[in-house]
Amino acid sequence: MLNDFATLRVRAGLSLEDAAQLTGYSVRQLQRWEAGVGKPREAAVRVLCSIAGTEPAPLDSRFNFIDLFAGIGGIRKGFDAIGGHCVFTSEWNKFAQETYAANFRDNHPPHGDITQIATDEIPDHDVLLAGFPCQPFSIAGVSKKNSLGRQHGFLDETQGTLFFDVARIIRAKRPAAFLLENVKNLTGHDKGRTFQVILKTLTEELGYTVWHKVIDAQHFVPQHRERIVIVGFREDVPFSWDDLKLPEKGSVRLASILHPENGSERAEAPYTLGPDAKVNGKYTLTDKLWQYLQGYAAKHKAAGNGFGFGLVTPDDVARTLSARYYKDGSEILVSQGSRINPRRLTPRECARLMGYGDDFRIPVSDTQAYKQFGNSVAVPVFEAVANIMQPHIQSLLYPARQQKAA
Repeated sequence: MLNDFATLRVRAGLSLEDAAQLTGYSVRQLQRWEAGVGKPREAAVRVLCSIAGTEPAPLDSRFNFIDLFAGIGGIRKGFDAIGGHCVFTSEWNKFAQETYAANFRDNHPPHGDITQIATDEIPDHDVLLAGFPCQPFSIAGVSKKNSLGRQHGFLDETQGTLFFDVARIIRAKRPAAFLLENVKNLTGHDKGRTFQVILKTLTEELGYTVWHKVIDAQHFVPQHRERIVIVGFREDVPFSWDDLKLPEKGSVRLASILHPENGSERAEAPYTLGPDAKVNGKYTLTDKLWQYLQGYAAKHKAAGNGFGFGLVTPDDVARTLSARYYKDGSEILVSQGSRINPRRLTPRECARLMGYGDDFRIPVSDTQAYKQFGNSVAVPVFEAVANIMQPHIQSLLYPARQQKAA
């Protein structure tokens, strides 16, 4: 069964290749939209509507939002798609700022450390987005801090308390809604006490109605990646997670994000080269590194531990891509057959694995790109959540219109 975008293309009498040329998006991107991955860009829809002689649906009223701990803009993309207008961005990492600025043409540059920005310097806004740092609450982060004898969670003076910067902005600006994101382990950190502090702050101290849910990105992309999503509204609204329609897990496999290497996509140096767009040989593991990873895995297997590399094929679903992927790529190694060492994903494949379209620019080094995508959210998850938040955002901002529609 065709979805709305595919139906529109067929009605316009266009092949995928013709539609890609006319809209300026890649064939792969159009295929993703037709498969229900992500929301088609308004510009592309308008082009097809014009050719098909159909009027596009009227745009929803715009709303303003801010993007805190923005990374490379993964959460933002979902709210851009539902009519949001970003009026303020905060991201402290200069390389992430570079990638963000290359992909979002705002009239404001990304601001730095949010702890150094006074509340009155932040514009009023309708929705607050924040993927506040997860290291104090992640399993890996807690283990590292324990080994170093450092505090974690809210006792970590550098990162754990950043949630309270989110809280101070919500308290001062009173947005209609917010969306916060963190690792799944947040709910169990410190025997659940950390999460209870967060919920108490949002509900009892700030007066918001709050819902939370752990969502696995595997519903949308070929990667097991569980993250907690916290949604809050200033007033009582009939928000429900039941409205979130999740595709079946495993319905998308790695073949959908790997370079086909058969000439069906244009080469993108330095990731792919030549007329067939073959993956650059630099992504293949050296003999020394491959031998080390095999020995490391054998050692831990003998000790009864589960540590080791993750070897995948196009038919598989990957482990969670992490920010440490640049070191050895061990969690996701692509098999190249028995006679060739496996390879890392290219940064473009990492972008696809996180749900970014091929139009997403990667202006930084491979090392920085791997860190950025490993730290990113899976875009389709937040596009889906933004879609079910949209009517409730609108009902708070435009109650008269909602009453008229009823």
